Amino acid sequence: MNSTQLFEQIVRKRSFLCVGLDTDPAKIPAFLREEEDPVFAFNRAVVDATAPFAVSYKPNLAFYEACGARGWRSYEKTVEYIRRTYPEIFIIADAKRGDIGNTSRLYARTFFEGEAAVDAVTLSPYMGRDTAEPFLQYEGRWAVLLALTSNGSASDFEMQRMASGECLYETVLRTSREWGTAENTMYVVGATKTDMLHAVRAIVPDHFLLVPGVGAQGGSLEEAARFGMNGKCGLLVNSSRGIIYADNGERFAEAAAEKAAELARRMGGLLDAFLK
Repeated sequence: MNSTQLFEQIVRKRSFLCVGLDTDPAKIPAFLREEEDPVFAFNRAVVDATAPFAVSYKPNLAFYEACGARGWRSYEKTVEYIRRTYPEIFIIADAKRGDIGNTSRLYARTFFEGEAAVDAVTLSPYMGRDTAEPFLQYEGRWAVLLALTSNGSASDFEMQRMASGECLYETVLRTSREWGTAENTMYVVGATKTDMLHAVRAIVPDHFLLVPGVGAQGGSLEEAARFGMNGKCGLLVNSSRGIIYADNGERFAEAAAEKAAELARRMGGLLDAFLK
């Protein structure tokens, strides 16, 4: 999927919502645990309920890998279901991979080939170009590089000043933008760091940004749009726990739809305001 196709979906749905499928077996409704694959049953219901409002889904691999082979199969079934049922939706594997070239080539094959192929993968860029280059060889696929994350200890490295005077995250942006293009590279910028979006946009004005931290982490959707939106929207704003765990009973899917619809309604208004 290219940026134009992604933007067309954003305009059509009046939403730039990414729903994070951080599915913890311990948190899904108890009645689903009788299913053959409770995680997939939960994901399928959430996806069906929120698909009218979401332009992207982001399964977080940690929640699936922790369950071993069974968890990986739940992940594959989830991706295959979204791809088959909602082929227009952009799928991001939140894997945070990052390794030397020969290993990265295998990671790229894992996520970009086969029936469970996704559109994008989150990557750590801190080992340099080797970590991203194999992913950038796949036409229509995306590398989503960690730049300015929403976690509290991000300042341990990302905010450190370099000899040039700029912060490390700015150096990461400035260097890595030369690895690919705005058609195959995105950046993770946390919604709790919206005061720094000016600096991010000064370096990567045309790239899409994946913005986690809205909802349970307290980030502001309106501030993210105000400082981060560009002419093609340029944002995928993620909400995970605030949507998928909105209710832990029989109406969990309905509650997820309500939360997604509310975020999409606000996003529609922001699109109207900023993309006149």
